[in-house]
Amino acid sequence: MLALKLRKIGNSLGVTLPREAVARLGVAEGDTLFLTETPDGFALTPYDEAFAAALAAFADGRRDLRNALRALARERAKPGRGRR
Repeated sequence: MLALKLRKIGNSLGVTLPREAVARLGVAEGDTLFLTETPDGFALTPYDEAFAAALAAFADGRRDLRNALRALARERAKPGRGRR
């Protein structure tokens, strides 16, 4: 585990990543990182353009198909219609 110190950067707060962490993440200055909340706390991961595009496509599709997905869920919840 690496301890990071929170520092004031302009009107914001930020952390400086140790060289070891930068090397293990495979990132460099100017790269984008994701801070994701997990059940165990937070995870810091490198930006993956292909994953970000897939996630955006999923979000769009989910929005477009919301009513169909709800209807399928209701149909599946009917008595005698469980998993086989």
